[in-house]
Amino acid sequence: MAEYQSLFTQVQVRTPAHAGVPLPRGTWIRQGTPRFSYLLGKIGDAQIGPIYLGWLGVASIVSGIVAIEIIGLNMWASVNWDPVQFVRQFFWLALEPPPPKYGLSIPPLNEGGWWLMAGFFLTLSILLWWVRTYRRARALGMGTHVAWAFAAAIWLYLVLGFIRPILMGSWSEAVPFGIFPHLDWTAAFSIRYGNLFYNPFHCLSIVFLYGSVLLFAMHGATILAVSRFGGDREVEQILDRGTAAERAALFWRWTMGFNATMESIHRWAWWFAVLTPLTGGIGILLTGTVVDNWYLWAVKHGVAPAYPEVFPPVVDPAAAAAR
Repeated sequence: MAEYQSLFTQVQVRTPAHAGVPLPRGTWIRQGTPRFSYLLGKIGDAQIGPIYLGWLGVASIVSGIVAIEIIGLNMWASVNWDPVQFVRQFFWLALEPPPPKYGLSIPPLNEGGWWLMAGFFLTLSILLWWVRTYRRARALGMGTHVAWAFAAAIWLYLVLGFIRPILMGSWSEAVPFGIFPHLDWTAAFSIRYGNLFYNPFHCLSIVFLYGSVLLFAMHGATILAVSRFGGDREVEQILDRGTAAERAALFWRWTMGFNATMESIHRWAWWFAVLTPLTGGIGILLTGTVVDNWYLWAVKHGVAPAYPEVFPPVVDPAAAAAR
């Protein structure tokens, strides 16, 4: 019993390789000989394979490879095909969207055309994988909860790179492909529109982000804590509540003031996680289309205090030139 008290102890249960439940007629067969990995078993199921791709999986992977190749080769070209500089500057390299002068038109390849092409194939890859996720769940007789959780993330992705740029009338409003450049875009976006911290949907997104982290951590910790009583067999505890579920419920009532059941905690966690990109996408979508400055919006609605006018107002040079 003592070994179960360690946070770092994990029991690996290995059974003979399982090929999976029978699939409906007319689908591809599962491919590959199943094998086991002790190291992978430390973080998940030790069995690897067989793998089922299907034509949707193949099409998604091919589209994703095309997108990554376009992005990678453009980044490499930006450092004159120098492999050393490509590795050194990788985190700072980017494939930028078209400049504002092109609006929603198709620009030359070297002025954003490659970005459009990469975005098309990446979006196609993601959408094909979503359809594959949905169809695999239905084929196995499962609920489609994973597919709809994935769709919430796709919503935010489409808002950032497709829906909002179309509403703003320019592909230049989209996010560049790149690690640090995409973070720079986020910072500049917040400054340009008066600080996203005053965006109520951004606030909700952060609440659900931190909330889902807390819920997942607490749920995982609670199940680990009652695993010696069979708490890891959650379905059994849902259908026939045993001492593990009773102890977990008592612990939550003592520490949190309410009881999350073996079943309801998963709905709580699912909703908190899904609402993170849903509310975040709404906040991004409203920025620039409905609200031009979130700080001024917050002042107007009594959310933020107005700063005293110590200095005379600054005239925007662009606005002065327009006059």
